[in-house]
Amino acid sequence: MAKRIETPVLKDLSKALLALGNEDDCLDFLNDLLTIKEMNAISQRWQVATMLKSGATYSDVCDTTGASSATISRVSRCIENGEGGYKRLLDRLYPEVNE
Repeated sequence: MAKRIETPVLKDLSKALLALGNEDDCLDFLNDLLTIKEMNAISQRWQVATMLKSGATYSDVCDTTGASSATISRVSRCIENGEGGYKRLLDRLYPEVNE
């Protein structure tokens, strides 16, 4: 995978995300920060990740999410060989689900 991006501005954004205290604050921030298209794109990637974590096939993921095979493949590669971000969150939020 590509080298991890770690700019001062991205680190500051990361700190802002960590400071969000609850789901409503997070949703308000995301709605202010992102366009509808961007929110749909990242939401779709997360749905792809959760489906892959639960063992869904690429075909099922595509049919359910409408994601392209390229998007599904990219998310899968990030889960397996990325920085561990998807994997850590999936394991924390869905510990009972095996890949």
